[in-house]
Amino acid sequence: MTTGHILAIESSCDETAAAVLEFGGGFNVRSNIIASQIELHKIYGGVVPEIASRKHIESVTKVAQQALIEAGVGFDKIDAVAVTYAPGLVGALLVGVSYAKSLAFSLKKPLIPVHHIEAHICANFISSPDLKPPFVCLVASGGHCTVALVESYTDYHVMATTRDDAPGEAFDKIARVLGLGYPGGPAIQQAAENGRASAFSFPQVQFNDSLDFSFSGVKTSVINMVHNFTQKDNPVPVEDIAASFQQAVCEVLADRLEACAKKANVKNIALAGGVASNTLLRKLCKERAERQGLGFYCPPPVLCTDNAVMIAARAYFDFIKGKFGGLDLNAIANLDIAKM
Repeated sequence: MTTGHILAIESSCDETAAAVLEFGGGFNVRSNIIASQIELHKIYGGVVPEIASRKHIESVTKVAQQALIEAGVGFDKIDAVAVTYAPGLVGALLVGVSYAKSLAFSLKKPLIPVHHIEAHICANFISSPDLKPPFVCLVASGGHCTVALVESYTDYHVMATTRDDAPGEAFDKIARVLGLGYPGGPAIQQAAENGRASAFSFPQVQFNDSLDFSFSGVKTSVINMVHNFTQKDNPVPVEDIAASFQQAVCEVLADRLEACAKKANVKNIALAGGVASNTLLRKLCKERAERQGLGFYCPPPVLCTDNAVMIAARAYFDFIKGKFGGLDLNAIANLDIAKM
């Protein structure tokens, strides 16, 4: 088959997404529909799993239909159905998996299960067709922090991961403490624009035996500082704290990515995941790439946050290998990609 279409479904957290990706001589994004739940969860300061699951049920059929309409294709033109099955909120995942299984069964089309982290990495293949394995990619988001060696389009190995919190979760928590609202990443970045990154020195944890991350310490340090200011009835320097916190987190992420690239002896590095939209992180990683003579790649923000285009991109590489899932496919809340 020279050309075809994959319909992909993503529902791992708080975005219900569907996309149609045309393949053949490269990737052509025919549609990319995302129904966000940010406003729904904003009042809680974070994602409420039960609410997210119910909203996915309401939205999944609508976004899939809209994806087909925007793509200008019918179900008869779909060659495979792809879906995120792990990792994520299990209730949210189950909505997408159940819908995709029923659709694949009724259409008599292959079902392709996709790992969410691997899909984030594959967003780079959409925005940068010239990028080819091997390379090292940092996936940073609200629930994940992983540096993976991409050995081939279907072989991914973890080189470093977080031992506690994900950077996106840390951004959300500190934004809440500083009264900046949800989601925390954009709020911290906006506040930091008017702050001094050198105002405070927050911890940047390093381990002697691995390149893993830890963000619980920097988070606790910021919280204690804010409490110190408030207990003394002193005004909290929100913008300076935001800038210093952002600097500490992004420096650690960029440094680990650089170290992993050296260890793997690759020529290119890449970013992926929601936190990859952060302009400081992009800047620091690009600087380190230039310093080491490495190529630097990062998808546009619309492909960094959760979306179904990346699901379809990852599914394509299993599609051409004939690697499909069965109707017994289940959702898995926690599932690492292969560890080195």
